[in-house]
Amino acid sequence: MSQDLTLRMQRTFAAPAQAVFDAWTSEEVLRRWWRSDRDWETPEAEVDLRVGGAVRAVMRNPQTGEEYGGGGRYTEIDPPRRLAFTWLWDGQGTRTLIEVDFEEADGVTTVHFTHSALWDEEAVRSHEDGWAKCFDNLERALDSAPPDR
Repeated sequence: MSQDLTLRMQRTFAAPAQAVFDAWTSEEVLRRWWRSDRDWETPEAEVDLRVGGAVRAVMRNPQTGEEYGGGGRYTEIDPPRRLAFTWLWDGQGTRTLIEVDFEEADGVTTVHFTHSALWDEEAVRSHEDGWAKCFDNLERALDSAPPDR
């Protein structure tokens, strides 16, 4: 019997799909939410938004100075419906795949998130905790975004 080493999550945001998609693809906005704790920092966010283009983010624990970074390459870009990219944490040998689907209804967007090819069950659990905190940060970033003009 094989293990399913895929994390699947769903989260709904009170924002249009384009705004949520942009939050995943804007370096400026990524710096405001891509971290596993609310008080952490995101000193590095790089986006080359094209298939084959690079994506990279680094989060830092300000209490210890420890940094956790990684990056990958975009494999699918279909704004504002779908985004997919490979992901490899710095110092980790397992390349994973992150897929994000954005489904909007009445100005509210549900994100269907899949992080596959994780290396063991503990990695699935720890990524679930980390991504849940990232999504909390994303919700705050979207709530504080200026309204469209």
